[in-house]
Amino acid sequence: MTAPLSLTALAATGLLLAGCAAPAPTESEAPTEPTADGAFTLYSGRDEALVQPLIDQFEAETGIEVEVRYGNTAELGALLLEEGDATPADVFLSQDAGALGALSQAGLFTTLPADITDVIPAGFTSTDGSWVGITGRARVVVYDGERLTADQLPDTIDGYVADEWNGRLAVAPTNASFQSFVTALRVLEGEEPAAEWVAALAGNSPQIFEGNTPILTAVNDGVVEAGLINHYYWFRAASEVGAENMRAQLKFLDAGDAGSIVNVTGAGILNGSATDADALEFVRYLVSLEAQTYFVEQTFEYPLLRGVDAPEGLPSLESLLTPELDLSDLDDLATTQQLLADAGLI
Repeated sequence: MTAPLSLTALAATGLLLAGCAAPAPTESEAPTEPTADGAFTLYSGRDEALVQPLIDQFEAETGIEVEVRYGNTAELGALLLEEGDATPADVFLSQDAGALGALSQAGLFTTLPADITDVIPAGFTSTDGSWVGITGRARVVVYDGERLTADQLPDTIDGYVADEWNGRLAVAPTNASFQSFVTALRVLEGEEPAAEWVAALAGNSPQIFEGNTPILTAVNDGVVEAGLINHYYWFRAASEVGAENMRAQLKFLDAGDAGSIVNVTGAGILNGSATDADALEFVRYLVSLEAQTYFVEQTFEYPLLRGVDAPEGLPSLESLLTPELDLSDLDDLATTQQLLADAGLI
């Protein structure tokens, strides 16, 4: 869950996503062989509760010290642009592909080695090796299972802005995953249809929340009938109380619909750290069997490493693919944020 962006942060994010490109260092500017000093700095747009145990595990196994700065993905991305070459960050761990694509467009990432990028299937990582996908997170509809059944719910995102859903749907417009979904809607359907959907949502008295967890809680408590979230929030809650005790239930929309996209978390290494062996070791660890198993068992996300099974109860990742969507195209979050702001949603 991300906190709402302030107007200052939103403006800074707009600067980030405008794509002020910075040139990558040439071979003469830095040594070509990786070097290690036993420590590196990580900017993490992922929640501390989700990833700190894995970082602790990495530190214990490697002896490498990780200095972590946690924050909102978009705000940390804007900070990276402001800091430029003076940034202390070596690695950026992002909540979504959109921020990664924006930083890549701005020329902030170095090219990752093939032994990192090649283990993740195409479609769930960058096309140019500037960042690597780590986990998959499917967009779903969570609904009150005591008032509705899955077949009573629309199968596509368009149905949730119909008149019959006035006041019944919960959304988190400031959340990075929601904004990436709207960006995907723009990419898949076009600017005008996406703007019409956002306007219809705004005019349909949606229930506004700060993030996925409050939406899930509200649905599970019977406060609101349905909401748009990422799948793993439900699975994490169900693991604590038992799936049979969950009033809230999940519906996966039709494959190919913008409301069912699988976004990814991912990581990139900053240009100034291209030869930092410790940073490389950490990103390599994120796509290892051990880390991917951690994400399956502890955060209930889709693993992206080939051969690792998804959490029990999830549809196959292949069944949710949207072939028309390149996750690298989710880099224009600034236009999406402006669209949401114009509609009065943020």
